[in-house]
Amino acid sequence: MSASKKTVTRSLLVASATLLTLSLTAPAFADADPDTGPTESPSPSATPPANMSTLGGERLGRPGSQVNLDGGAPVLPKDVTARSWIVADAESGDVLAAHNAHWRLPPASTLKMLFADTVLPKFPRTTRHKVIPSDLAGIGAGSSVVGIQENETYTVHDLWLGVFLRSGNDAVHVLSAMNGGVAETVKDMRAHAEDLQALDTNVVSPDGYDARGQVSSAYDLSLFARSGLQKKDFREYCSTVRAKFPGVTTKGKKGAATRGSSEIQNTNRLLSGDSDVTAYQGIAGVKNGNTTNAGATFTGVAERGGKVLLVTVMNPEKKEHNEVYKEAARLLDWGFQAAGKVQPVGELVPPKDVDTTAQPGAKASGGASPGTGSGTGSAKASSKPVAASTGAAKGGSSGIGVALGIMGGSLVLLAAGVFLVNRRWPLPDLMRRRR
Repeated sequence: MSASKKTVTRSLLVASATLLTLSLTAPAFADADPDTGPTESPSPSATPPANMSTLGGERLGRPGSQVNLDGGAPVLPKDVTARSWIVADAESGDVLAAHNAHWRLPPASTLKMLFADTVLPKFPRTTRHKVIPSDLAGIGAGSSVVGIQENETYTVHDLWLGVFLRSGNDAVHVLSAMNGGVAETVKDMRAHAEDLQALDTNVVSPDGYDARGQVSSAYDLSLFARSGLQKKDFREYCSTVRAKFPGVTTKGKKGAATRGSSEIQNTNRLLSGDSDVTAYQGIAGVKNGNTTNAGATFTGVAERGGKVLLVTVMNPEKKEHNEVYKEAARLLDWGFQAAGKVQPVGELVPPKDVDTTAQPGAKASGGASPGTGSGTGSAKASSKPVAASTGAAKGGSSGIGVALGIMGGSLVLLAAGVFLVNRRWPLPDLMRRRR
């Protein structure tokens, strides 16, 4: 036991090797609803500032690419043109490599990860809300929308599907209205970003729409993803490939009201695939974005061979179709090949309320209680195991399951393809599955 106390606790990461190799069969759609609106703030400079934050390590504050290659480690891919990117171990927090990690840039809809991590725990997914005109006020011109209609009623579950799958700014505004309004939601998001030590971030609009002074960084976006992935409902929504979304209520000849639905598909092309991008092996979310100032942005999480990696890519200079996903895939490929062959150049810091001195396995994040959307991912979270999810909520098709398999030192076998993973700040186990 003394030796194990000097190392991090090992826990089950459940991943079926067969499922990891499956490609999604959903039809390939062209990029939709890119959140592109009129330019409202100056475009960032073409070069990173000389002085950037050193949070997480001195190397992360340096401009240019940072990596420590050991013998046999693959070199970084040369065809990555993003202004800023980062590859990190999602569970240990080790940053394997980075490029201008703390460069403060417009985040586009990847900022919705912070929105979700802040607001999602506040409302049970079964809560119903009738949309009034003021709920949809202030949505930026050209915003991506899921098609929410005034005077229609939606569940919170519906709204979050709209946020994650279609990057719907209309869904963000309705949830913000439920949370006390846009100004209150921005205030909450700023406070949560500070708690997460995401100090490069300044929130102006909760949906990530271009706004003067709204910035984040590849480092901070990775913190948002890592925190959000502690929550069961967050994991479900960010990994859902396609789902049914409520339509408009109509009345028949006899006055009977009926309400149809339509299928929506996730615009994360590493999850859903596209004409020139295949679904990435082991992908499990997280969020994409695209605006005039931000260009294309993306944060993704993927698992292979017992390793869970986070990648964030911001604004590739190369403007080819789906370039942000292609560069993210190259960096993930490199990360999985380089794992164990590089020395970290820094780390993703834990939130302020996480006790990093505690045994990692003793206070593992329990995720959300079913139907609540709760779960903080802090050291105070329950260590009680959560059963693996059998699928997205009714009407949805999810890309991952969720499981926590540690309680009193007892490991629970949940599926074939078991891998042991070290972790300092527990990240709930990911399992690729499809319906």
